[in-house]
Amino acid sequence: MNGLTSLPAAVLVVGGLLLALLVTAAARVGVRALVPVGEQDQVAQIAMPLMSSLGAAFAIFAALSLSSEAGYLRSAEALVSDEAAAASRLAWATTSPRVRAEPIQAALVDYLQTTRAREWEGAAAASGDDTATARAIARLERSVRAEAARPEVGTTTGTELVVSLDGVTSSRRARVAAASRDVPVLYVVTLVVSGLALIVNSGALVFRNSLRTSLLVAGVACVVGLSLALLLALSASWSGPFIVSGHPLDAIVGDLKSGFFQGGP
Repeated sequence: MNGLTSLPAAVLVVGGLLLALLVTAAARVGVRALVPVGEQDQVAQIAMPLMSSLGAAFAIFAALSLSSEAGYLRSAEALVSDEAAAASRLAWATTSPRVRAEPIQAALVDYLQTTRAREWEGAAAASGDDTATARAIARLERSVRAEAARPEVGTTTGTELVVSLDGVTSSRRARVAAASRDVPVLYVVTLVVSGLALIVNSGALVFRNSLRTSLLVAGVACVVGLSLALLLALSASWSGPFIVSGHPLDAIVGDLKSGFFQGGP
C-alpha cells in the first residue's frame, strides 16, 4: 500500500482514470460475451435498479474515507504548527537574563534544519531513527540542560528552558507517530470494490449501445477513478503528493538566523 500512496499525483490520477475506463469497457464487452442471447433483454432490467443503491453505497464509502484522510492531513499540519510553537518558546526562553543564548539557538537551528532535510519525508519520517537528527537532538538537549544547570541562571529560568525543550521533543515524537500511520487497507478495499461494482453495473447498462452512446457512462468511471486517486494521495501525508508543509519550522529557522530572538543581557 505504501508503494501506491507514495506515487506522484499525476500518476495516481492517470492510473485511476485508466483503470476505471478499462473496467467500464471490459464490463460492456464481458456482458455481451458471457450473457446468453436469450437473457440479454433482462440485463438492463436488473442493472438499472442497482445503479441508485450502488451509487449511494460508493458515495457513502468515498465520503467517509476521504473525510477521514483529510482529517488526518489537517491533524498532521497542526502537529507541525505545535512543533514550531514549541521551538519558538524555547528560542524566547533563551532571551532571559543571564542565559547564554548563542549555544542553544545554534543547536536549535541545527536540529530544525536537520529535521527538515533528513526526517521529513518517506521512511525516515515514520521511523524517527535518522542518525544525523538524533545527534542534533542530543546536542540540543546537552546545550539546554547545561545552561539550565548554571547557578547564575536561576531555578525559574532553568525550569523554563527545560520545559520548553521538553515541548520540542514531545512535539517531534507526536509528529513521528503521525508519520508512521498507514492508511487502513479496509478503507481502500471497500472503496475499490464498491467503485468497481458501480462501474461494472454502468457498463452492463450500455452493452448493446453504440460506442458513442456508451461514452455517457465514462463520467461515472471518471468520478470513481478520481475518488480512488484522491484517497491514495491524501493517505500519505509524509511521503505522497500532499506532503505536510514544513514552512512553520522554516520560519523559526529564519527568525533565529535573522536575530529576531535576541539574547538577554
